[in-house]
Amino acid sequence: MMHIFFIVCLALLVACNGDRQPTTPSKALTVITTSGAVVAEARENVAFWRDIPYAQPPVDELRWRAPRPVEGPLADSAELDSVACLQIAWDGGGVPGDGVVGTEDCLYLDITTPIRADNAAPLPVMFWIHGGGNTSGYKGYYDFSALVESQQVIVVAINYRLGPFGWFSHPVVQKGAKGLDRSSNFGTLDIIQALSWVQQNIGEFGGDAQNVTIFGESAGGHNVFALLASPLSKGLFHKAISQSGYLKTNTVEEAINANDKYPRIRRSSSQLFTSMVNAGVLDDISTKSAYDVSGEALMEHYLELNDHGDIPLTTADGVVISGEGMLAALADSSNAKDVPVIAGANRDEVTLWMSRHRYFVNIDYMLTRWLPPRITLRDPDLYAFWARIRSQAWKIRGVDEPLIAMEAAGYPALYAYRFDWDDQENSFFADFPKLIGAAHAIDIAFITGKYAYGPISGYVYPEGAPRDQMQELMMSAWAEFARTGVPKLPIDWPQFSSAERDFVHLDIGEALRISNDQTTMASILDEAKRSAFLSNTELCLLVWDSLTKVGDTDYMGYANWNDSHCSEVDADAEQVAIDSAIIAEHGSTGL
Repeated sequence: MMHIFFIVCLALLVACNGDRQPTTPSKALTVITTSGAVVAEARENVAFWRDIPYAQPPVDELRWRAPRPVEGPLADSAELDSVACLQIAWDGGGVPGDGVVGTEDCLYLDITTPIRADNAAPLPVMFWIHGGGNTSGYKGYYDFSALVESQQVIVVAINYRLGPFGWFSHPVVQKGAKGLDRSSNFGTLDIIQALSWVQQNIGEFGGDAQNVTIFGESAGGHNVFALLASPLSKGLFHKAISQSGYLKTNTVEEAINANDKYPRIRRSSSQLFTSMVNAGVLDDISTKSAYDVSGEALMEHYLELNDHGDIPLTTADGVVISGEGMLAALADSSNAKDVPVIAGANRDEVTLWMSRHRYFVNIDYMLTRWLPPRITLRDPDLYAFWARIRSQAWKIRGVDEPLIAMEAAGYPALYAYRFDWDDQENSFFADFPKLIGAAHAIDIAFITGKYAYGPISGYVYPEGAPRDQMQELMMSAWAEFARTGVPKLPIDWPQFSSAERDFVHLDIGEALRISNDQTTMASILDEAKRSAFLSNTELCLLVWDSLTKVGDTDYMGYANWNDSHCSEVDADAEQVAIDSAIIAEHGSTGL
């Protein structure tokens, strides 16, 4: 079975226009901040402040340390090129190039505001946390100008350290560290520092520092949950929205994985340092060697490590996140924030990956690769069933479980949704409603108003009333929640409770409705067990993906499921074997 990394590059396929070409300002807009004077670009009724430093560059001795506040102007934003954090290049995600691109000096934020009179009332602030599996992503890829102008809100979008720079545990890093420097969660601390910067400065941009809504999708939604779970973020925001988020934490011991104690852990700090010593990049595993190696070399070796397994990122370090993990921290009333929360998932989350994998689809380039390939489903029943079970598992683990935990902690108002919109066009090249549907990250475009999905954008987001209606519904609901704490829809959106588990289907027309969902992981896996068209290996791989993706890896649950039915099926090995066979035949598993 395909190796599905559900925590990858979420927002890099949809959502936004990454155009950062300079515009000619129609009005000079200069703001004095704790980072120095910053000058806006203006376009029609919207102003853009780009690349404002919110922390000192996390370089040299600050590489694996908590972010430090800015001490005076650090950079002239007009002279900066890309300030994306180090990651693998991808043209479609706003980080073009080859191999590793970006810079360690990446702690910058963007601010987009409507242009208004100087004495206008302060506006709600929406603080965007990009996705990308916490290993990729870039603030500059997102253009929220349509949301800002139509809804009269301010949007702040940030970078934060990624991969081994953002989340890292190792004795040579934490040895002798004090205070927040003892943490493993530097990327989470970056987000907290950016929120602190907003509290100090957003009033100068016309924003209300007492009305800040954090929102993010996939890894961004995960980071929203991390902020809700952390005791360090209290008072820095006032509402929260997690779109397709998930809960996952590793222990510090797992993140280090000394002597490969945990065989399913990949890209641990010990594996990384050992690989670099063996390659001659590090002289030894010592503090000096670790800090002297270039960031590019470190990221290159990180990406070369086997990624087929459990990659530790957010860590239960006892500093930023409770040693018991994120789910327990969310249920702990001592960590609770007195804020309303929205959490949701998409109906067809996993079709983003399934639609590109030859195990599920036939890919025919016909006469030439200059034309798009024709994609057909190998087994429509298998495809639909697999997508439904896996996407239900995502909602259970990424929506229901965190909301139930927050209910136990005493949160005042919780709202759940499932994004269902799939008004796509069919084509000779693909049946897009069945192939893509309400896939992972499809929803972001309705908040930005920028409809990009590569060469198939016109089919995935066809122009017309359904698209326009969905954009209006999403933008107004999110903005009204930012203003008042209550999401605005044409129908009443009931609050979530563990007893009723009401959620809204985000869609248009009669498809916009309320449902009550009592499905559990046990019930959906029992349904999978009764399926007539799954082979035994497929059944066990479906159970494996449901129990080990999105949330904390439940290896024991897999081993014990259905009287240890799958105990003899090594799911990791089976997935590698299937992928290897497909690659041997076709050269790759997908497009």
